[in-house]
Amino acid sequence: MAQRIRLGLIGASVRGTWSSRSHLPAARANVDVELTAVCTTKADSAEAARVAYGARLAFDDWRKMVVSPEIDAVAVVVRVPSHYEPTKAALEAGKYVYCEWPLGRTTAEAVELAALAKAQGLVTAIGLQARVNPAVMHLKELVAAGYVGEVMAVHVSLMREGVLTRRSHRTWQRDAALGANTLTIANGHTIDAMRFVVGDFARVSAVISTQAKQWLDIDTNTWLEVTSPDNILTSGRLKNGAVASVHIAAIPYAGSGYRMEIYGRDGTLVAAGEDSPQLREVTLHGAQKGDTLAPIAVPERFMVAASGTPAGEALNVGQMYTLFARAVRDGKGQQPDFDTAVELHRLVDGIKAASDTGREADFE
Repeated sequence: MAQRIRLGLIGASVRGTWSSRSHLPAARANVDVELTAVCTTKADSAEAARVAYGARLAFDDWRKMVVSPEIDAVAVVVRVPSHYEPTKAALEAGKYVYCEWPLGRTTAEAVELAALAKAQGLVTAIGLQARVNPAVMHLKELVAAGYVGEVMAVHVSLMREGVLTRRSHRTWQRDAALGANTLTIANGHTIDAMRFVVGDFARVSAVISTQAKQWLDIDTNTWLEVTSPDNILTSGRLKNGAVASVHIAAIPYAGSGYRMEIYGRDGTLVAAGEDSPQLREVTLHGAQKGDTLAPIAVPERFMVAASGTPAGEALNVGQMYTLFARAVRDGKGQQPDFDTAVELHRLVDGIKAASDTGREADFE
C-alpha cells in the first residue's frame, strides 16, 4: 500500500451534494489520504469532479472503480438505498470502506456487510461523525472522568426547521421504506452521540409520528404524500441506571437546534449547537456542585483533521478520514465502524417496534 491511503469516492458530484460539501473537501485536505479516484453515474460529471478536486482517475461505473488496483479504500457517499451494492462489492474486492450512515436500507443489509468486512479482515468506518466531533469526544471524556459523578438523567433534543418543503432532488426521502428519514438519519446520528457519551439504552418506550403528511416540492410546486416520520420521542432507562429522554423532530419554522443535557450527582454538562452534532460545531458548558453553568474549552488534542480542512460540514468528516487512515495503518481503530452501525440499526429497530406495539423494547 502507498504511504497515503489511495481513496476512491463514489458519489462525487460537485454540485451542492453532501459529498461536495463534506467528503470531497475533507479528503482533498487530508494528509493521510490521497483522493485518487472519483465516481459518478455520468462520464462528464465524473471528469468535472476529477478536475475540481485533483483526483487522478474518473469513473462512471463504481463496479470498475472498486476493483481498480490503483485504490486502497472506497468511500460510499450516495443515497441510502444505494449503499449496499457498492459497499459489498468493495469489500469483496479487498478494499477498506468508509460508508455513510445508515449502512444499509435495512438492518439485515447492515449485518451482512459487517460480517463480510470481518470475514475479509478489513478496516471499516461508518459515517456517524458526531462521535468524532471534538466537543463530543471531550464530553465523553469528562463523563468518564467523573465530572458529573453518577449520571442520573439525560435529555437530548434536536429541532430542525423545514419539514413542509423540499427541493425535487430530496423528495425521494418522503418514502419511509427507502431508509432515509428523520428516524434513521437525524435521530440515528443524534441518539448515537448520546449513547457514545453516556452509554446504551437498556429499554425504551417510543412515539414515532408523521405530523406533516405532505411536502411541497418547491421546484415543481407540487404537493407530495409523505410516509416518512418527522417526530421521534424516545424515553427509557440506560444500562448505567440513568433515565433518558430524546426528542428529534423536523418542524416547520425556527428550530431550536441541538442540545444534550447530562445531570449527575456531582454536576451538570450541556452540549449545544445550531444543528445536528455530526454537522456543526458544538459548545460545552458545565457546573460542578453548583447551579451556574460555565463554558468548557475543548482541548486541541481532540482536533485530528488536517489543518486545511474547511470548517463546517467537512470538519467532522475530516476527523473521520484521519482516524480511518490511522486504523488502516496500525489496526488501532478509534473510528465508529460497521459493527457500530449494526448496533445503531438494532436500536432504531427497537425504537420503531416500541412505537408500533406500544410496549417497551428491551436491550438487556
